[in-house]
Amino acid sequence: MTLALRDIRKSFGPAEVLHGVSLTTEFGRVVAIVGANGAGKSTLIKVLAGAEHRDSGELELDGQPLVLKGPSDAIKQGIRTVYQELSLVPELTVSENLLMGVLPKRLGLIDWPAAHRRAAELLKRIGFTGVNPRTKIRDLTIAKQQMVEIAKALVSPPKILVLDEPSAVLAGSDLDSLFALVDQLRQDGTLIIYISHRLQEVLDIADTIIVMKDGNFLAELNPGETSEDHIISLMAGRQIDQIYPDRRTDFGEPSLGVHHLGRKGEFDDVSFTLRRGEVLSIFGLVGSGRSELVETIFGARSADAGSLTIDGQPRRFTSPAAAIKAGMALVTEDRQNTGLIMGLKVDENINLATMHGFLLNLAQRKSDVQLMIGKLSIKPANSAKMSAMELSGGNQQKVVLAKWLLVNPSILILDEPTRGVDMATRVDIYALINDLARQGISILIVSSDLTEAVSMADRVLVMREGRLVHELDAADTSEDEVLAYAIGGSDD
Repeated sequence: MTLALRDIRKSFGPAEVLHGVSLTTEFGRVVAIVGANGAGKSTLIKVLAGAEHRDSGELELDGQPLVLKGPSDAIKQGIRTVYQELSLVPELTVSENLLMGVLPKRLGLIDWPAAHRRAAELLKRIGFTGVNPRTKIRDLTIAKQQMVEIAKALVSPPKILVLDEPSAVLAGSDLDSLFALVDQLRQDGTLIIYISHRLQEVLDIADTIIVMKDGNFLAELNPGETSEDHIISLMAGRQIDQIYPDRRTDFGEPSLGVHHLGRKGEFDDVSFTLRRGEVLSIFGLVGSGRSELVETIFGARSADAGSLTIDGQPRRFTSPAAAIKAGMALVTEDRQNTGLIMGLKVDENINLATMHGFLLNLAQRKSDVQLMIGKLSIKPANSAKMSAMELSGGNQQKVVLAKWLLVNPSILILDEPTRGVDMATRVDIYALINDLARQGISILIVSSDLTEAVSMADRVLVMREGRLVHELDAADTSEDEVLAYAIGGSDD
C-alpha cells in the first residue's frame, strides 16, 4: 500500500502555511518529519488526520482518493494520530479513556472488571507497564499520560499512525518500549509518520527523514547518509557550531538548601544545595518523584517532612505565591494546564506572574511583552494579541519562559524546559540559561532528555523511586553512568 500527498496547500486567513507539500511513501516504513517550530508540521498532520481541511491538493491511499471530512473519516480509514498535546479526559480512568465507545458490556451494563483487564492487556502488549487501569488520568504523571495516549491510538490496529513528539516526556525503559513498539508496527506493515525534535532518535529509527521549513518540504534524507549537525543547519537556515554552551566554573554561595524533604508516596529524605550561578539538573525515570519534588519546593504541593533554606534562612512555602515573593520561579512540565491559560492572548499570558492588583502600568506591560517576544524569538513576531492556543508548541513554551523571566527570579526551576522545542530553538534556550547562570541566577533543571540533563548541568542529581540516589559532577560523568544509577544498575 502507498500514501500520497500531492501539492497540499493550507492557509489561515491571508497567511499560507503549507505551500504545495507533496510526498509518496509505502507502508511498513517510518517517515520522520523534522523542522523548526512553525515550519508547518502540525498543520500537515492535522490535514492527514481530518482535523483541518486542505485548501487544495490531493490525498490518495493506495491510488484511491482519500476523502476526509473530519477526524472520524480518518479513523474509519485506519489513520490514528497522537498529538503533542494530550487529549485525555482527566476525570476519567485509564480504562475509560482507552476504551471510550467500546467498553465491554454484560447484561446491558458496563463490565468494569473486563474493561480493566482489557486495558491492562493492551498496555502490557505494547510494553507500557506501571500504569493502573483504575487510576484517573489526572493522578498520573505527564509521562504516564503520554503512554495512555499512545495506547489509545492502538485499541484497533492502525494502517497509518501519526506520532507527534511521542518521546518528549519519556526516558529510559519507557523510551525503549516506544521504540520497540514503532519497530513492531513497522514490521506489521503500518506506516508511521514520526515527528520529533530529538534528532538522534530520528536518525536511529527512521527509514526516511523529511526536513520542513516555512511550510515547504526542504529536503528528503537517508538517515544513513546524513548527520544531526546537517539536519540542524537545514532546519535553522544557518550553521550551528555548538549546541551546548561551555560549562561554568565560578559559583557563589548556596542560594537554595533542601534538607530531608519528603512527601508521602512521592519522595523521601531528599537533601541537596544549589549555588548561585550554578545549573543543577535532576534526572530520573518515570515515577522517580522528580516533578513532585520541585513542585513541593515551589509550594505547589505540601511537604510532610524536611525543610528549605533560601540564602541560609529557613523558609516554608505554603503556596506558589509565597515562593514567587521569595524570588523563585517554576516553569512546569505541562504548559497547557499549568503553564498557560490557552484562551488568553500571548501578552496576557506573559504578564500573568507580574500582575499585582488592578493598577497596572499598561505601557510597561506592553514594553515587557515586546522585549520578551524579541529576546526569545517568539513567532510570529506580531503574536502579542494572538491567542496562546494559536501558537506552535515550541512558541508556547517560549511564552511560559517569558512569563517567569519577567519575575526576575534569583532561583529558576525548569521542568522539561525544551519539551516540544526544535533543536535550533533549543540552542537559543540553552544559551539563555547559560547567560542567566552567568548573571548569578541559580537554575534547577528537571529533564527526561538524558543528553540535556548531563550536557547543560554543572552537577547531576539522580533520583530513583522517590529517593536521591547519587550526585555526579557533570563534567566527569557520562550518560551511561547517570542512566545506570537511575535504573539501579550501579552501586549507590
